[in-house]
Amino acid sequence: MTVRFILMNQLLFFKKCGYDVYVICSGGKWIKGIEERGIKVELIEIKRKMFTPLSDLAALVKMMLYFKKEKMDIVHTHTPKAGILGRFAAKALRVPIIIHTNHGFYFHARTPFIKRKFFIFIEKAAARCCDLIFSINKDDIQMAVREKICKKENIKYSGDGINTLRFKPGFSENFISQEKAGLSIGKQDKVIGFVGRLVEEKGIKDLILALPIVRKNFSNAVFLIIGPKEPDRKDCFNPETFSEKHNLGEKTLFLGEISEMPKLYSLMDVFVLPSHREGLGLVLLEASAMEKPVVATNIRGCREAVENGKTGILVPVKNPAELAKAIIYLLENPEIAKRMGKAGRQRIIKEFDERMVFDRIKKEYSRLIDEKLRKNI
Repeated sequence: MTVRFILMNQLLFFKKCGYDVYVICSGGKWIKGIEERGIKVELIEIKRKMFTPLSDLAALVKMMLYFKKEKMDIVHTHTPKAGILGRFAAKALRVPIIIHTNHGFYFHARTPFIKRKFFIFIEKAAARCCDLIFSINKDDIQMAVREKICKKENIKYSGDGINTLRFKPGFSENFISQEKAGLSIGKQDKVIGFVGRLVEEKGIKDLILALPIVRKNFSNAVFLIIGPKEPDRKDCFNPETFSEKHNLGEKTLFLGEISEMPKLYSLMDVFVLPSHREGLGLVLLEASAMEKPVVATNIRGCREAVENGKTGILVPVKNPAELAKAIIYLLENPEIAKRMGKAGRQRIIKEFDERMVFDRIKKEYSRLIDEKLRKNI
């Protein structure tokens, strides 16, 4: 999923630039589509759960063997677990250039002290294995330097971005009406959207608890919940069980995993991401690019994606009442909501277009190639 939905455009950009691009990832239904785009894929199972020693050791050895076989010049890692194992493996094989993109540290302000210190220790060890760390948000750069994970000169802001040509408003009223009708959504219904993995860490439970508060003011509120279940996760959210317990009604639609998102954003009046931990929140950027007002939690990552009071509203984490209050405010004030949506798209175009991100990464690739590869030719 990370390769398909987060990294694909970046990989294709570097393929166009003349790089041979290889991907290591776990298996899944998106593999065939990735390979059809000309990306070479090596399947190595990498568990999302943080502590799986035997599986992690197996993945580490397989990565080392693969790096040795393909004689990699650059290894660029992503996600917490793969980022740690990949850097260790690349360092052990003396890969010339090792880069990591930090999509958000695994620890945060509410992480228990011992657990936090352990994660920091692991991040420090992994940071010593690479030449450069990119951060998709600025808060984590300050955190890395403050916690002495790495030196200031070894971590740079890449940002994160989206394809603003794909995510843009402009769907006709007729199209939107037809799409709503297909989902049994009335023309006058107010649509609140959520996109993310169905785990408590993404705040889905908080959103569901806010639902009855919103419906007291807007009985015609429809909640679109879009994203895959993760039954292996400790904090997995089971919509069927929760629906029965809280009587969510027919106007709470769990649509599962969907790849064609622009048309679904077009149906929404408000987009919500009440996440407990976030690197940046690409879905916030996508919704803003679609000129939708957004509500998100006031945590690192989300703070960077949402300009509070201008492109959306930030609310306290794990607070369904405040979440509902923000949603109701935007539904009650459509002109303000519309203004926030338009300001959101302007900001995305200016600061979060993916082409700017790719250019920043390419510049560092070129620098490191000049420093570490060409001088040895």
